Amino acid sequence: MEAQNAISRNDFRAKIYICKKESQETIYWLTLLEPLLTKTKISELQTLQQEATEIVKIIQTITNKLA
Repeated sequence: MEAQNAISRNDFRAKIYICKKESQETIYWLTLLEPLLTKTKISELQTLQQEATEIVKIIQTITNKLA
């Protein structure tokens, strides 16, 4: 949402890069949670990790097109 309200192309690029960093950080925190969870919850966690990874890939595609 933030990137959609960018005031310039450079502002959009900066916000997209922040979005990518935040998504990668989410994967990091999800990975840290893994040892604390039961086996049933780990499968849910892995689903979240996969979705977050897909989001990073989408954002990476956007950033590649901005270059």
